[in-house]
Amino acid sequence: MADWTTPADLRAQLHKRWERGELLADMAAGTVPDIVAPAALFPLRLSLRGPQSSELSDRFDDARHWASQLQQGAGAGYRLVLREWRHRIVGQNSLPDQAWVDTREDALRWIGKTREARIFQRMLDDTRAREPALLPWLAQQPMRALALADDWPRLLDLVAWIQAHPRPAVYLRQVDLPGIHSKFIEAQRGVLTELLDRVLPPEAIDAGATGAAQFARRYGFRDKPLRLRFRFLDPCHPGWAPGADQDYAVRHEAFAALDPAVSRVFITENEINFLAFPPAADSLLVFGAGYGFDALAQARWLARCELHYWGDIDTHGFAILDQLRSHLPHAQSFLMDRQTLLAHLPQWTSEPQPTLRDLPRLNDEERRLFDELRWLRLHDTPVRLEQERIGFAAVEQALHQTLVPRHATLQTHRQSSP
Repeated sequence: MADWTTPADLRAQLHKRWERGELLADMAAGTVPDIVAPAALFPLRLSLRGPQSSELSDRFDDARHWASQLQQGAGAGYRLVLREWRHRIVGQNSLPDQAWVDTREDALRWIGKTREARIFQRMLDDTRAREPALLPWLAQQPMRALALADDWPRLLDLVAWIQAHPRPAVYLRQVDLPGIHSKFIEAQRGVLTELLDRVLPPEAIDAGATGAAQFARRYGFRDKPLRLRFRFLDPCHPGWAPGADQDYAVRHEAFAALDPAVSRVFITENEINFLAFPPAADSLLVFGAGYGFDALAQARWLARCELHYWGDIDTHGFAILDQLRSHLPHAQSFLMDRQTLLAHLPQWTSEPQPTLRDLPRLNDEERRLFDELRWLRLHDTPVRLEQERIGFAAVEQALHQTLVPRHATLQTHRQSSP
C-alpha cells in the first residue's frame, strides 16, 4: 500500500503549501490595492492515488483497508469524493477518487497553523491601516513577514518616520522612536531596504548605494567616517615624528587632499606588516582594506606615484590586486611572485574557497602564477602564502631591489652631468 495515498500523505501535501507561503498568500489576496487577486486557492483539490482496476482483484483486502483509512481520516480537514467501480471479479465498490480541502480554515486547523494565520491577519490589518503600499510585499513574502511578526510594528514605525524625514542627515543612533535603537535598525537593514524602496519617492533614495553596508548612504543617514591609515617610511620626510610609529588615521577626504610629497606608495593588507614595514626613502605606506579601494581612487595624487601592492599569494590576493588596478591601473605587485612562493613552501597553508574567475588586469607573470593557483598545478589543494609568513629578510631584500633602480638611475644621471 506504500504507493497509494494515505491521510498522512494528504496532510504532507498541504503542509508543503504552507511552507511555500501559499496559504498566507491566499489570505493576502484581494487586500493588495490596484492588483487583481489571483484565483482563490480553496476549495483545494489534493493529489490522490489509489488502486487501479487491475489491482483490485489481486489486492482487494488492501484496497478496502486503504479506503477505510481515508474515510476515517476525512473528518480531520478533508472530504472525499467516491467513485463507483465495477469489476468483473469483485463486483461493484465505492472507492475514494478525489480529496478536497474546502476552506482555508479547514486547512489551517488540519496542519495546526491557526494561531500563525491569526498573527498574519493582524499584520495585514495593521499594514492596511498604516502603510497600505507594503501590502504587496506581505503578499509576496508571507513567510518572511510572519518570521518578523514581533518586530513588524517597530518596522512600520521606522518606515513612517523615514517617510516623514526623508534623507534626514542624522546618524541611525539619533532616530528617537520607542523601542527602536541603532542595533535594531542595523539588524533589519535588509528587509528595511525592501520596504523603504516601495514607499519612498525616487529622490529620497541614492540608487547607487546598494547592500546592507551602504544602507545609511542609500537613505540619507550620516555614516561612520571612512578613515585611512598610513605611515611615512622616510625619516627625512617633514611628516616624520621621531620616536613615533608614524601611524596616522585620516578621513578619506583628507587623504585625497593630502598630496604628501612622496614619489612611492606601498599598500599592505596585514596590520603587523603595516606597523613593521622597513624604512624607505621618499615613500609612504597605506594599510589596505581588502576588496574596496574607492577611497584611494579619490586621491588623484597617487597617479603620479609609484604604487606597490603587497597582498597574500593566493587567488583572492590576485583578485584584490586586479580590483585595485581598476581604480589605479599603474599599481605593481610586491612580493607576489612565483620565486617568493616557492622559497616559502614550508609556510604554505590552504586557501578556503579560492576564486576561479578570470582576472583581466594581471600582467603575464602574475596571470601564470594565478592560473597555477586556481587550477591546482602546484599542489593538490588550494595554496596560500600569507604575507605575514614571508621572512623579514626577504621583505627587506625586495624593498631594497624596489628602491635601488631609482637611486642607481639618479646616480648615473649625476655622474654623466657636466
